[in-house]
Amino acid sequence: MLTVALITVIGGSLAIGARSIPLSDVVLALLTPSGSEADTVVRDVRIPRTLVGVLAGAALGLSGALMQGHTRNPLADPGILGVNAGAAFAVCLGISVFGITSVTNQVWLGLLGALTASVIVFLGGATRGRESAPVTLALIGTVVTAVLTALTSAVLLLDSATITSFRYWTVGSLAGRGLGEIGAALPFLLSGVVLAMAGVRTLNAVALGEELAASLGNRLVLARLIGIAAVALLTASAVAIAGPLMFIGLIAPHIARGITGPDYVLIVPSAAVVGAVTVLAADVLGRLVIRPEEVQVGIIAALLGGPLFIAFVRRRRLTAL
Repeated sequence: MLTVALITVIGGSLAIGARSIPLSDVVLALLTPSGSEADTVVRDVRIPRTLVGVLAGAALGLSGALMQGHTRNPLADPGILGVNAGAAFAVCLGISVFGITSVTNQVWLGLLGALTASVIVFLGGATRGRESAPVTLALIGTVVTAVLTALTSAVLLLDSATITSFRYWTVGSLAGRGLGEIGAALPFLLSGVVLAMAGVRTLNAVALGEELAASLGNRLVLARLIGIAAVALLTASAVAIAGPLMFIGLIAPHIARGITGPDYVLIVPSAAVVGAVTVLAADVLGRLVIRPEEVQVGIIAALLGGPLFIAFVRRRRLTAL
């Protein structure tokens, strides 16, 4: 089912836009390009945009599943590591101080800022006890996010010329990205995937409780180190190439869990597919609502994710009662 959904939204992403292209022409553009205008649109614009959506969505879904599994908190989001705020501050500072407006260079800035913020949060929580580490990380992440957000606002207030370039990045978008931006983030993203899959089996034991997981021979400290490193790399890559897309890392694991059941070996890869489907579906919807203009994918994701998040919280409360 998830595979069919992914293929469907990929087809929609390649075919739908300011100019609709029949699926038959999309297939021809992919297999036997003739140099027509439709071929150019599909190969030079929509394929990179679709790849960015798949990679960013998969990274956010995967990191969300890891974060919720390691913290045993169904409302945990990878953004609590300060990743979004770190990337935003680095991009904002780069535009204001160094005049960096190239999307490719902003990807590197976003990666640097996101990873730096993650390291700060991780170092702050790594010295705590095993039981308190998830809570400590969340608290430190909240503080780092607040500080970096305040610094970003200060830079924008002092340099209003930065607002225009920064606003386009911070709203979250798949447009204007190319293979160069994907190539810059891909090594970090793939490293995160490898780390994520290396520690996924431990999550089933952690779900039973940390004491029981440890008694079964699991090295929880090492597993948490690997998990947090994977979350940082995945989220940093996604934020760098697509901007801060809200709610994807939060809702994708819950949708995946509803499809696969409680086994994290199935939840983690399924959450990656759900994240990719959600981002691409939001992007396609954004192209349709005010056609021929577009609504950025970050706005659509927030508008859809907010109500879903509220519905999930209410359902959990009612179930608990």
